[in-house]
Amino acid sequence: MSSHTAQTELKLIGKLIVEGDIVCQTGLHIGAGKGSLEIGGADNPVVKDAFGLPYIPGSSLRGKLRSLLEQSSGLAVPSELVYVSKRRGQEVRIHQSERPDDEICLLFGRNPGRMERVAGDAQESSAATPARLTVYDAPLIAESITAQMRENMDDELTEVKSENAIDRITSQANPRTLERVPAGARFHFRIVLDVLCAEDRELLPRLIEGLRLLEDDSLGGGGSRGNGRVALSSVKLTWRSRGFYASGAAEQELLTGADSAAVQSLVTAADFAEKLAE
Repeated sequence: MSSHTAQTELKLIGKLIVEGDIVCQTGLHIGAGKGSLEIGGADNPVVKDAFGLPYIPGSSLRGKLRSLLEQSSGLAVPSELVYVSKRRGQEVRIHQSERPDDEICLLFGRNPGRMERVAGDAQESSAATPARLTVYDAPLIAESITAQMRENMDDELTEVKSENAIDRITSQANPRTLERVPAGARFHFRIVLDVLCAEDRELLPRLIEGLRLLEDDSLGGGGSRGNGRVALSSVKLTWRSRGFYASGAAEQELLTGADSAAVQSLVTAADFAEKLAE
């Protein structure tokens, strides 16, 4: 449990940078939304950047990590959730509380104002908590799409998966196609944790917990149908103190080329906080 209190003074101590590769174990689909459909194209295309390359939006990765940590902490229950959006058919609910030691709110931020709770009276908050966590878009490592992989794809970088939805009354099949980034593709991720007080050092184990949970869950759409299984590799952990930015002090490379288990072993060690010197 975090030892944050409402009186904690916030001042940049440093930034912890976690970066590495997200490796697709199965096809990955993060949708681009409904738009124009080309003849012969997939019903559900993946999101692509301005150069036509698939990528993992930082918002998708951040939202998934938040959801997994809310669930693992027992906070994905009506009494702990507020509505971010309540439009018909598009309800969005997240966890938010007034507790100063709430690690989810510390990691992902807390907004002031009136929030309608999923269960119970509306919440009126005057306190804003800055998000410690920044999650960047993860670009595709184009070289990870090998020539052998391309032989089996209609597009050079993606594949099309055919699926059938079965009507429960008539048993009629409703075929649909889904564009996916193929298994074996790799994306480079970068996550930055701002350490604004000494107690923030305790937040990194929660972040790594979320990344490990992701490896046994799914990313993107269609996870229950086999899509979106990922693994982390070549993880690098770097500490940049305030002196790095103010006076050019050297950064500390805490770990490199590791998997998520090795990172977790490091950040949960009793002496880890001492490594994050100002």
